[in-house]
Formats: sequence, C-alpha cells, structure tokens
Amino acid sequence: MAESGSPSAPRPAAPPVSPASVAVAVLSAWLVPGLGHVYLKRPLRGLAFFALVLVAVLVGCRLEGNLYQPVQGQPLTLLATAASMGMGFLYFLFRYALHYQGNIAGAGYEYGTAFLLTGGLMNLLLVLDAWDIVRGKKE
Repeated sequence: MAESGSPSAPRPAAPPVSPASVAVAVLSAWLVPGLGHVYLKRPLRGLAFFALVLVAVLVGCRLEGNLYQPVQGQPLTLLATAASMGMGFLYFLFRYALHYQGNIAGAGYEYGTAFLLTGGLMNLLLVLDAWDIVRGKKE
C-alpha cells in the first residue's frame, strides 16, 4: 500500500477550470506583475513579485539601460523587444508615457539594459507560474 506522500500515490484530480479564469489570471499576471497571483488569492506573493519586477525595472532605468524597441534590419531586436514587453504595463508606461530613452554613453548602460530585460523575462516566468497555479498543476 502506497503512502500518501510517496511518488506512486495518485494525486487527487484537480477541479475543472474555466477558460475565462485561466485567461484572467494569465492576462492580469502579464499586464501588472504579481496581479495574477493576487487574483489567485496569493496577495503577499503577488506583492513580492510586483516589487521584484519594479525594482529591476527602476534599477535598469536608473542605470540608463536600453528599453528595446524593434529596429529595422536587426531581427534580434524583435526578441529583445518581446522580452522587454514582458514587464507588461511598465514597458508601455516608460516607453510611451514617460518617453524613456536609455543613454548609450551612460556608464551603466549595459548593466541597465540587463536589468530591464531581466524585469521583463522575470515577469514572463511569473505569468507561467500563475498559469500553472490556476490550472492546478502547482500549489
């Protein structure tokens, strides 16, 4: 007889999840870092994730890093732009509302760019985390 904590014990079936709740969790997790976790009743985790992504973005901006946008003839900028856009509304806030431009001559330009990309990629991982939680694949 298998113990309840052993790997061979069957897991209880997860309750069915509506596509609408999956969509709300995933879209809110992308739009505002941590909001998907708040929606999934994990407010402290969501707040911590929001602070983590926000700090990465603010440090990147303070170091005058590049907030990517597509450049014609340079296809890799599409990937970098997608990574940057992973930070959700923060990308659009800095790019279009605040007209943020990095400073290629700045002493911290490369480090700042790394922080900005990390903020976006980190939030994309948080979107996947929220997706797993809402689908019952993760506690």
